[in-house]
Amino acid sequence: MSEPIRFLFRGEVRELRDAPPTQTILQHLREDLRCTGTKEGCAEGDCGACTVVVGSLEGGELALRTVNACIQFTPTLDGKALFTVEDLAQADGALHPVQQALVECHGSQCGFCTPGFAMSLWGMYLKHEGRAPQRCEIDDALSGNLCRCTGYRPIIDAARRMAELPAVAFDRTALAGRLRGLQRSQAFSYTAHGRRFHVPRTLDELVRLRTEHPAALLLAGSTDVGLWVTKQMRELGDVIYLGQVEALKSVGEEAGMLEIGAGVSLQDAYAALCERYPLELSELWQRFASLPIRNAGTLGGNVANGSPIGDSMPWLIALGSQVVLRGPDGVRVLALEDFYLGYQQKDLRAGEFVQAVRVPLPRADRRFRTYKLAKRFDQDISAVCAAFAVTLDGGTIVDARIAFGGMAATPKRAGEAEAALRGQPWSEDALRAAMEALGRDYAPLSDARASGSYRMRTAQNLLRRFWLETRVDNPLPASAVNAFARG
Repeated sequence: MSEPIRFLFRGEVRELRDAPPTQTILQHLREDLRCTGTKEGCAEGDCGACTVVVGSLEGGELALRTVNACIQFTPTLDGKALFTVEDLAQADGALHPVQQALVECHGSQCGFCTPGFAMSLWGMYLKHEGRAPQRCEIDDALSGNLCRCTGYRPIIDAARRMAELPAVAFDRTALAGRLRGLQRSQAFSYTAHGRRFHVPRTLDELVRLRTEHPAALLLAGSTDVGLWVTKQMRELGDVIYLGQVEALKSVGEEAGMLEIGAGVSLQDAYAALCERYPLELSELWQRFASLPIRNAGTLGGNVANGSPIGDSMPWLIALGSQVVLRGPDGVRVLALEDFYLGYQQKDLRAGEFVQAVRVPLPRADRRFRTYKLAKRFDQDISAVCAAFAVTLDGGTIVDARIAFGGMAATPKRAGEAEAALRGQPWSEDALRAAMEALGRDYAPLSDARASGSYRMRTAQNLLRRFWLETRVDNPLPASAVNAFARG
């Protein structure tokens, strides 16, 4: 039997029984609840006009995250709390410091994007609890919000100003207590409009549901699947949602590997990765989509999707990462590069799903970098994403692993370039040979993001940049090769 979707909204438990399983949160807000403060701009999680804050229990603790309401499905709210721009209003009619700061700093003109900016600022306000944010923190918090008339300077001024105004408290303890009362102890199934939305809570339940419903779509963060509905108008059929399986949300170290569960958000996954690889991955973390997308999307979903332009796969492959698969016959572990068989084709057996990703930990003898080329610094799809890892014995290359995204139908290693480097001194002569060999490894296509010749030239130049940063004699600092780095 179908059970209702239950979530906290405006301080009350709301129950839904007839919402279509692929109705977006934005549609529910505007069409059913008539809460029209939240806007629709792009319907693909790019402009941020639809930004809301979702409260949930993660590992028993309260988490408050900004997400894009336009691509999140309403059933994913079960057991959570939803906050919109209307929630900023104070009981006495006063403006919230976020709103007051936007007014004082003239942070709005047409006003269409303002509710989304206000919610992103509120998410940052809750996180910092009165502490004035740094400029880099402001830029990251607003990376998913686009403004076409006001300009960002007054909005950034408002982000600084809000911490100077009289504080407004938020009762986290009370919210966490109410959410605990909404949690389910077993799998939840919601049926409406002839479609089913399954929400397992354990791996065993997930394996069972996957076996019983092999045609059902597996849904994690909805940052890609959501667009299938809003842009392609596809019918998804039955859905199995992974967002409540706690076993998929663990991060831990074992046998020289960092294992990241398939349900760990991109934000949390990259936070854990950048603790181990701060120099190598911090810029990619900042440039990977936007904060609301990283809050919703998962590293496991990025891997399972297998997009040829996904930014995670090249560096994961260059490091020799593994994918852990789970199915009715147990666990299977593959090298990530072997997981991709062709465009949108993966080595998945019947009933299998991605359980975790294993990433090798840093080694003193390995030099590793990853680079992203795109038309915008923030929140843009890569034209080329490159990753390089060489293992050195003294000044000699013992092993080389090179992988690119955007250069082929799948994230692909550069076998010819790797062979040109192995056994050679890490010198400019070896570099030139490897750059030439890249022309035999790839035949990149031209599309709206870049021409094939641009991709090849920049791929070669990124290999040179890697050499400049990691050569044995006089390696260059980031400030010498990156216009955005600070010396």
